[in-house]
Amino acid sequence: MLMQTMPLPQATESDDDAGLARRAACADVSAFEQLYRRHHRRVHGVIVRLVGQAGTRAEDLTQEAFVRAWQALPAFRFESAVSTWLHRLAVNTALMEMRARRSRPWPEEDDDALETVATPDTAGHAVLGRDLERAVASLPPRARAVLVLHDVEGWKHEEIAGELGMAVGSSKAQLHRARGLLRARIGEMA
Repeated sequence: MLMQTMPLPQATESDDDAGLARRAACADVSAFEQLYRRHHRRVHGVIVRLVGQAGTRAEDLTQEAFVRAWQALPAFRFESAVSTWLHRLAVNTALMEMRARRSRPWPEEDDDALETVATPDTAGHAVLGRDLERAVASLPPRARAVLVLHDVEGWKHEEIAGELGMAVGSSKAQLHRARGLLRARIGEMA
């Protein structure tokens, strides 16, 4: 009776995400599909930026990240926003791929595929230009990972070093290398 007289507070997107995540954790497939629709572009974008591939491998990794999310949802403690958790899961999925492929060459992907990728940064700012995306994608894998994690995702060198299994000084050196290569490649494109 009290609920009928009191107006319900407006739900925010994060509240909706939490509710959807709780339902999905109880095996509600439609709730998980809604989470997927809301967040797949952002998850795919961070994966593309980290692994430098906009083709089928990035799609596979995006799907892998969401499979992991589905499996991990029952243990999710709601200590952070669902979007933050999904983003971190995507970063971890991409980093695991990079570790697995560290010694193998990267397959060439079609540059035109980069045009179809929605890649807003973590703050939801403007989409990176196509030339910049291509230049970042062309960087060596570890240099690209350090650049994206530091300059785009806002990680500290200590976090990057721990996640990529390198010394803090190596992280700083890779960032310096990546920025230099990026300047040179953007200069070539101009």
